[in-house]
Amino acid sequence: MSYIYKRKAQYHETDQMAVIHHSNYFRWLEEARVEFLKDLGTPYKEFEAKGIISPIVDVSAKYIKPITFEDTAYIYMDITKYNGVKLSIEYHITNQNDELCVVATTTSCFVKDNQVCSLKRVEKEFDEKFRKYIENEQGNSFKK
Repeated sequence: MSYIYKRKAQYHETDQMAVIHHSNYFRWLEEARVEFLKDLGTPYKEFEAKGIISPIVDVSAKYIKPITFEDTAYIYMDITKYNGVKLSIEYHITNQNDELCVVATTTSCFVKDNQVCSLKRVEKEFDEKFRKYIENEQGNSFKK
């Protein structure tokens, strides 16, 4: 099963059309990714404490149905690629009625000392947690 992050849409996130402004979905993806890392046992704070950052190098979103103020959004996350250097995640965002609203992807890399690095070499413990998660989730992903 996918990792699921749940959040309530806030009024300040809406635009003049009373729907969540498109830019806020990217913030939601970041919130979900940070929570996923924490739940995986690899909190982003620990990455930073070890001198590792994980910038987003590619992001895309397809908007299917709007989410409005006070809707509950469910962000389902699946790792689609991980090789120690890059991490790609696909997100399916649904509303409380289980209607698909947004499909998005992010790709991030790992950087230490201003150089792209492989977690296999610089942080084996984190690398092993990603690989174990992927192995356990293989075939159990959420697809809308």
